[in-house]
Amino acid sequence: MNILIIGAGGREHALAWTLAKSPSVDRIFCAPGNGGIAAVATCVDIDVMDFSGLIGLCRAEEIEFVVVGPEAPLVEGLVDQLTSEGIPAFGPSAAAAQLEGSKGFTKDLCARHNIPTAAYGRFTDVDQAKAYIVQQGAPIVVKADGLAAGKGVIVAQTLDQALIAVDEIFAGAFGAAGAEVVIEECLIGEEASFFALVDGEHCLALASAQDHKPVGDGDVGPNTGGMGAYSPAPVIDDAMHNRIMDEIIRPTVSAMASEGHPFNGVLFAGLMITDKGPELIEYNTRFGDPECQALMSRLDSDLLPALMATADGSLDKIELSWRDEAALVVVMAARGYPGAYNKGSRIRNLDTAGELPGINVFHAGTAKKDEDIIATGGRVLGVTARAPDVALAQSLAYEAVDVIDWPEGFCRRDIGWRAIDRA
Repeated sequence: MNILIIGAGGREHALAWTLAKSPSVDRIFCAPGNGGIAAVATCVDIDVMDFSGLIGLCRAEEIEFVVVGPEAPLVEGLVDQLTSEGIPAFGPSAAAAQLEGSKGFTKDLCARHNIPTAAYGRFTDVDQAKAYIVQQGAPIVVKADGLAAGKGVIVAQTLDQALIAVDEIFAGAFGAAGAEVVIEECLIGEEASFFALVDGEHCLALASAQDHKPVGDGDVGPNTGGMGAYSPAPVIDDAMHNRIMDEIIRPTVSAMASEGHPFNGVLFAGLMITDKGPELIEYNTRFGDPECQALMSRLDSDLLPALMATADGSLDKIELSWRDEAALVVVMAARGYPGAYNKGSRIRNLDTAGELPGINVFHAGTAKKDEDIIATGGRVLGVTARAPDVALAQSLAYEAVDVIDWPEGFCRRDIGWRAIDRA
């Protein structure tokens, strides 16, 4: 069958690489794709928000199944439009994607259904938001309510930092995402990412992961879309896995169905593992990037039947197997990211790095120009290693990073440190 993947990041490259191994797949298209995806799929220059263009591509190429990667088209209703056109698609409806599109929506849902999460307040008024912060004290978390490419969260250690964050959000630092702010209690514990496929009723747990949001070594500096990740997360043992499913994932799925917004797609729960147990930080309604690269490296099953069962409501008939090995991804980004950065620099030795044992180099912000790979984004590459444990995967990943010739790029040098410290 012919498959279309929507998106242009490392997540979409990992999905394309995985789906290309399915015996059921004839051709893969990706819109718009990137310089790495072009090796396993036909890239078509259509923007992810050009819904009519995407539907036209589905008609022209006889696409039988669509996998939507990024959050913005999900929140804006791409799956609804594809479904209305009779084109099966993986991903939630716009109503269900509110779980990611509005942090306030998710917090209110948790409050109504007793799903463990941090205490919070929602505000559209600057003065009321600041009064709440002064009343609660610091540390405290200030969030833009809407989509902000993973950057709309400020963990303020002081009152001044929190008050400045409120001013910046309402002044437009994150565009329309900042029309409302959500202010939360600062949870103490260890963060982890948990993924589950959901078909509206049934849930199938995937693997756990941990990512590294801050730009600098030692988790310093501003938050990014993610500077690296590894799977599995040692903090999530079997007992914690069961608690997450019973206390967070299944109650959320039931709540969404009971309120008329059944969820179909992948639930990506950002969690804090506290002394009390798992608490929800936020939901994403798509695979994480870079977590997807680590998950797909460990998956030992055909992904396509699971995605199709998620879309058609037959997920209870699916089982997936995972490699016992660990996977770790190091993100290489353009210097200056997450601030201003230059585009157009040439990246060399990618093939050499990709030929090292256990290594896959997933592309994010790249394009192919003649025979060269050019950097076109902030997060540019996801150098991914699979090995018997996280420490060895880290060593292999950085060996590959050091083979890549890209003076204009940088990366964190400590991805995986939490897991290695626990060993």
